[in-house]
Amino acid sequence: MYNNYEKVFTEVLKRIVFMKEQETGKKDERQHRCPGEPYTISDSVCRGRQRVRYPKCNVCLDKMEPASFSQPHAEFKLSMNIFKSYDIRGKYPSEIDDQTSRKIGVSMAQFFKEKNPNARNIVVGRDMRTSSKSLTNALIEGLCTAGLNVINIGVVSTEMTYFAVGNYQYDGSVMVTASHNPAEYNGYKICREQAIPVSFETGIERIAKLTKQYHPPRGEQLGKVVMSDIFKDYKKHVLKFASNLRHLRVVVDAGNGMAGKTVPLVFEGLPVEIIPLYFELDGSFPNHEANPLKPENMADLQKKVRETRAHLGVAFDGDADRCMFVDEMGRIIGSDIITALLARQFLEREKGAAILYDVRSSWVVPEEIKASGGVPYRERVGHAYMRASLREKKAVFGGELAGHYYFRDNYYSDSAMAAFLMVLEILSTRRVPFSNIIAPLRRYYATGEINFEVDDKDAKIIEIEKKFSNGKINHLDGVTVEYPDWWFNIRKSNTESLLRLNLEGKTPEIMEKGKRLLLAIIQGKSP
Repeated sequence: MYNNYEKVFTEVLKRIVFMKEQETGKKDERQHRCPGEPYTISDSVCRGRQRVRYPKCNVCLDKMEPASFSQPHAEFKLSMNIFKSYDIRGKYPSEIDDQTSRKIGVSMAQFFKEKNPNARNIVVGRDMRTSSKSLTNALIEGLCTAGLNVINIGVVSTEMTYFAVGNYQYDGSVMVTASHNPAEYNGYKICREQAIPVSFETGIERIAKLTKQYHPPRGEQLGKVVMSDIFKDYKKHVLKFASNLRHLRVVVDAGNGMAGKTVPLVFEGLPVEIIPLYFELDGSFPNHEANPLKPENMADLQKKVRETRAHLGVAFDGDADRCMFVDEMGRIIGSDIITALLARQFLEREKGAAILYDVRSSWVVPEEIKASGGVPYRERVGHAYMRASLREKKAVFGGELAGHYYFRDNYYSDSAMAAFLMVLEILSTRRVPFSNIIAPLRRYYATGEINFEVDDKDAKIIEIEKKFSNGKINHLDGVTVEYPDWWFNIRKSNTESLLRLNLEGKTPEIMEKGKRLLLAIIQGKSP
């Protein structure tokens, strides 16, 4: 019945358009094609179909918007700056809008099919940002128009999309999120089958080219959308990382991000008292940026831990795939220290296992890995690179200074929730203050990550390398220079227009001296 309606409707419109052309002597020059149809239609037919709500208009990327019925078709403009080293990210709506999201969805579908001709089912999740719902709907339209089925898992943390791909053996995933960036940003994190990460080199560049050269798909079978609730299976999975929890009092700062939804669900029924901070999902981030790497965003957590005499505190970023800890006195614990702590736990069970850490991490990390019988591997910054390296080296665990923690038994992906649970298990087992457990690992003095706005970042890095050419130099990520009693790394940000410095010394005096030298060079002043 539908096919007959479609044929009759199209023929009637064609005749109306033909008569109009005969009367006016004009023809519609622009041609369109409805999804799944082999023939083109004119502007007039396209307008007519939309006015009567033709079924395929809902998933069409080539349709004329109502505002354009009496105006020339607007040219699609694409900002190539949104395609980053390990995700796609930009400001909404100036750099990423619904139209861009649809076209990126089609390009992603083409990419997935190029990598795996049998690809059919793609997981899509989103965070709580105000723009995420409309961008997700547009993305899904693009994926379905290009013939892929979408498993829509709704409002979730980013790590849940990795779990869904790995656990249910789907063909890939897209998470609509801008992670820790401010409210005006949004974007996409992508992975392939088996939760294999997609970086610029392994796919984002290809998606960028496909989107720039965009052509609507022709003759595709439309995909379908299936809603799926994975929280029960996800909870069962992450609880495998902590089997011996006792009563602990913990302050959790969700930063109005996704941890406000995931933490209550995971901890329901567990002997852990959660003291919540900013659990209301709010993509405008009314209390502070959901970026725990900035000390100012940790202040409320530190205060609450001291007020409530909690055993520890933890802060999550916006999409809840990163977390940072404070001890019972409210002191911030570097994520590299947590990496060293968790590495020891894994190596108690698996002697000789490989452990990853990033180029910004303290000397204490490789030292603790070796002392515990493991094999340390240094890797460049970025979740796509860390996850790929974890898989390649078959490492059991890895950690980044930014608060990402990676697990072999989490489909070689990161999970802030698993790291949180493991820390709680350590405290449950040791039964001493968190500060006592951490104290032996605080044996060096670090600046933390310092960010700079520099006009010519490459030139500045070259200048710094020349100034410190007598040190041991490594180019794995930016430039790392090591001396016997101090080291530093200078690198360009993968997500922002910044130059980032990390420096560590064996004493506070050595650290401060090195910091002064670097700051003088970066800021163009005499030391």
